[in-house]
Amino acid sequence: MYIPSFNQFPNHKEVIDFIKRYSFATIVTVKDNIPTATHLPFIIKEVDGQLILLSHFAKANPQANDIVNNRALVIFTEPHAYISPKNYEKEQNVPTWNYLAVHAYGDCFLLNGEENKAALLKETIQYYEADYLKRYEGLTDDYKQKMMKGIVAFQIIVDDLQAKKKLSQNRSEKERENIIEDLEKSAITTEKEIADYMKSLAK
Repeated sequence: MYIPSFNQFPNHKEVIDFIKRYSFATIVTVKDNIPTATHLPFIIKEVDGQLILLSHFAKANPQANDIVNNRALVIFTEPHAYISPKNYEKEQNVPTWNYLAVHAYGDCFLLNGEENKAALLKETIQYYEADYLKRYEGLTDDYKQKMMKGIVAFQIIVDDLQAKKKLSQNRSEKERENIIEDLEKSAITTEKEIADYMKSLAK
């Protein structure tokens, strides 16, 4: 990913916080020079300084076979906003887009066995809806086993993490203030989020 120096995240923790907040991501793999993508919820873990991403495919998804002995790119991105040139001090300007994105590259490994699948599903429920866990555990073993047979669980060991925060850092203070004010008036949630991220740069 192209990342000018002024668009870099300031530290690793902020990158991890971002991908945990926007953890519904896109996994991309390539087979026979053809890229394939699936949108999945991820669990993000750091173990002994190593970033690990965990998720599962539906077994019927052909991409589930592509991850074996392969690398993957997982793209985390969510808030974004159109930036109008009306916010700039000079008339000779063009529109752009503000956004945040993280690209995580790594090798894929299957999590085989019912025990591993069960642990991943339980951890996923705890992360996304902890209140549902008790009800999930009350489901019959037969139902849960059939469900686990229908998924392919996997993890990605991340070895290349690229993070970009494009928030008008190259504009003047006045222009950034104009953009923030404009976005805060928006009825679109993601535009308000971009305004919040832009305000956090000044802290």
